[in-house]
Amino acid sequence: MTNCCQEIKTPFSHDCDPCVLAVDESELLTVPDGWKEPAFTKDDNPRGLLEESSFATLFPKYREAYLKECWPLVEKALGEEYIKPSLDLIEGSMTVCTTKKTFDPYAIVRARDLIKLLARSVPFEQAVRILQDDVACDIIKIGTLVRNRERFVKRRQRLIGPKGSTLKALELLTNCYVMVQGNTVSALGPYSGLKEVRKVVMDTMKNIHPIYNIKTLMIKRELSKDPDLRMQCWERFLPNFRHKNLSKRKEPKKKSVKKEYTPFPPAQPESKVDKELATGEFFLRESVKRRKKMEEIKVKQAEALTKKQEKRNKAFIPPKEKPFMKKTVKAPTEGKLDIEALKEKVKKAKTKKLGAPPVNPKICAAHKKKIQPKL
Repeated sequence: MTNCCQEIKTPFSHDCDPCVLAVDESELLTVPDGWKEPAFTKDDNPRGLLEESSFATLFPKYREAYLKECWPLVEKALGEEYIKPSLDLIEGSMTVCTTKKTFDPYAIVRARDLIKLLARSVPFEQAVRILQDDVACDIIKIGTLVRNRERFVKRRQRLIGPKGSTLKALELLTNCYVMVQGNTVSALGPYSGLKEVRKVVMDTMKNIHPIYNIKTLMIKRELSKDPDLRMQCWERFLPNFRHKNLSKRKEPKKKSVKKEYTPFPPAQPESKVDKELATGEFFLRESVKRRKKMEEIKVKQAEALTKKQEKRNKAFIPPKEKPFMKKTVKAPTEGKLDIEALKEKVKKAKTKKLGAPPVNPKICAAHKKKIQPKL
């Protein structure tokens, strides 16, 4: 027998090994690669469920032909989980309920998500993945996020992209299957991927282009591959896209500034009597008032007369003449005169023939004979 009073070593006792205490917290928080939670078996719940649970959902008319075709596959898939499905074509509904053999309490929730996805035009090959443990689904309602119908259709098409390229890129980066149908977006995949899909869809409906979020996801995917950067902050690597307000509305030149609201009404303007009382004119005689008024009129008339006279006299005022510009004579250059150069200039001037050319008497006589008139 072991001694019950044996000494127990706690982390705070002095005898324990310090190397054991120095455990890296990051190792405790991170999940090892390839680790999976053990599956829930019948041994975990041998007695089954006490109550019967059921869920039902309606489906549109155009899904009736497809559901009728793939319903045997649905029955087979849910039969392995001991869930009983039923299809009502008259009412247009699908129902799933538990049986006595059902041992997994969460299986009915997965079956409910399966019929929801089938009603939202998700093919059976993708919808049946919801029965796996590491797969979840998210149905995002986008119909009420945008009021204008035309704007809503444009933004929904932007999420799909040309020939579905944007949606395909989102599926590859998040490892999720995304189906855009009507006023909802159905996503199916791991929990981390569903979170990113919801963010991209909501931002697209808020007029943020999905290519910005896709670029961010691509950078995060590359950073996650580096073991050194796994536990660091990635803010310095991620791009910061600023929202630009491209409003083409022209601002008015005169902006009216709104006055501050006050509960009290504005002061009443002063009347003529109030002004006369303030200046003391109210107590004067009528004759004095008339005389004062006439004086004011005369002063105004005199001012107007002087202004008119000045306007008339402007025509008789001569314009200002421009000042006479005197030619500036260049000052003689300092230094001695070059006498030799002057002598050469004088010689050249003498050799030049100035005035008219010398008269030839013979040419002049012949010219006179031609010009002389005949008698």
